[in-house]
Amino acid sequence: MSKWLVRGLVFAALMVIVRLVQGALINAFETKALIISIVLLVVFAIAVAVWGFVDGRADARANPDPDRRNDLAMTWLLAGLFAGVVSGAVAWLISVFYKGLYTGGLINEVTTFAAFTALLIFVPAIIAVSVGRWLVDRKAPPVVRKGANYDEGRADTDVFAAVRDDNAPATALTAEHEAHHEAEPQTSAVATAERHEHTEPISEETTVLEDKRTD
Repeated sequence: MSKWLVRGLVFAALMVIVRLVQGALINAFETKALIISIVLLVVFAIAVAVWGFVDGRADARANPDPDRRNDLAMTWLLAGLFAGVVSGAVAWLISVFYKGLYTGGLINEVTTFAAFTALLIFVPAIIAVSVGRWLVDRKAPPVVRKGANYDEGRADTDVFAAVRDDNAPATALTAEHEAHHEAEPQTSAVATAERHEHTEPISEETTVLEDKRTD
């Protein structure tokens, strides 16, 4: 099961519980409805922040290099959206049978209230993730980014590595071309020497024949 789905299900259920408790307390203490709502939302946000903090610390310890860490922002965003839509739909369904639960219409629950729930999950989680990573990075030794293993792992995302790979064949061709030019004078000199060796005996025989004709 995906990480965002697990978090989304947990906080969707927690939001439904919070709204049930909210309805029950407001029915019992109508004059303190605002305080009850604020306290319950703060408790919900604290629960999200605790999980986000744990995620941030675990990710920083598993991946000391910040460039190799998981995209927890997307994880918590998806979790928030899922929790908002599911909790809104479930709360509306419960309100059909339990009138003590304060809800709006179904469309309002899966849009407006879902967006509010997603924001209430995403913001505390990301802040807590950042704090958790920072606490680990503060005490961690500097990350050494060199070696064959690092280059191989970053080859698919490193733009400069890709450029180097693209230029490698051209560099090899250039080196081969230069080596060919350096070898050409030597070849020409050898060929010239061979031609001289072949022409000298022919010239001597021709001279002997001409001397005989003259005699």
